Amino acid sequence: MNVWTRRAVIGTAAVSMALSVAACGKAGDGDKAAGGDGKTIGLLLPENKTTRYETFDRPLMEAKIHALCADCEVKYNNAAQETETQKKQFDALITQGVKVIILDPVDYKATKSWVDQAAKKGVKVVAYDRLAEGEISAYVSYDNEKIGRLQGEALVKALGSDAKKSNVVMINGSPTDANAPFFKKGAHTVLDKQVKKIVYEQDIPDWSSDEANKKMSAAIDSLGKDGFQGVYAANDGEAGGAITALKQQGVKVPVGGQDSELAGLQRVLKGDQAFTIYKQIKPQADATAEIAVKLLKGEKIGALAPTKVDSLSGDVKGIPAKLYDAQVVTKDNVKDTIIKDKVYKASQICTADVKAACEAAGIK
Repeated sequence: MNVWTRRAVIGTAAVSMALSVAACGKAGDGDKAAGGDGKTIGLLLPENKTTRYETFDRPLMEAKIHALCADCEVKYNNAAQETETQKKQFDALITQGVKVIILDPVDYKATKSWVDQAAKKGVKVVAYDRLAEGEISAYVSYDNEKIGRLQGEALVKALGSDAKKSNVVMINGSPTDANAPFFKKGAHTVLDKQVKKIVYEQDIPDWSSDEANKKMSAAIDSLGKDGFQGVYAANDGEAGGAITALKQQGVKVPVGGQDSELAGLQRVLKGDQAFTIYKQIKPQADATAEIAVKLLKGEKIGALAPTKVDSLSGDVKGIPAKLYDAQVVTKDNVKDTIIKDKVYKASQICTADVKAACEAAGIK
């Protein structure tokens, strides 16, 4: 697959605003019995270390829900990477009678009992970004194995003609994140065939950049400064931690990431990071909001979730899903992707220490 992967899916994913004037239905007797009003949607996000959740996902979903249902309320909480905190937040929404919950789980395995209990009470759960265990009603995310392949292909491209002779360090995602195994699997399908060897590999709890830094330092100590020629990092935060460790040891090798975080984009432009992965959040957030409103109103969601997926455990089959594509971003196409799509303004990216790199990339 060429790293300049097609953009057709993400580019055409804008949700129709034709429903924006539709009001949500009246609460039924079941809602009243549970203390709900039929106008509330719960939104539970997993953490706030990754900048995307508070900066993009939450405001985009809230805005779309309110556009589709002017008198709907969104009850929001962030679990700050604590599974038990998220369970309490989830349980509180059930107690309050909320009938639809958008859930991005901290630990996908832990959600099974919560979600199954909610389903028994008629509560619809939409898994957002990360697949959750249990009887969920819908899932909106990306083709995460394909993203892993994109990362692997981009790293191979960054290694160039030396790829077949190159040893690679892999800094993977959090083992409690349902997406992380897919990123890893996709990356391995490429790297196992196209580089010499994976010489060091670690999963990083909670996507911690500090832990990624420590593991990268350990890899350098174990392998030596010349013992590897590239680093796969599952996201930009981990890439940042790894790059700091590499710089401290005077090592310069290609490092990839994911999420197109502001700091990651700045590193890409300056040449410290080889690439990141751009996942358009707005289409994903908008589609999730529309699915949630339709579920609240008792309407069908088939047109919005045309794909079927199974839970990772295999316990739940045929979950209605919408999966988006992503794209590799290097310094050569930041202008035509991130800037063009108004994810960040040039003024946000091109701070004083990045100004020269921005000008070299044609960003003003």
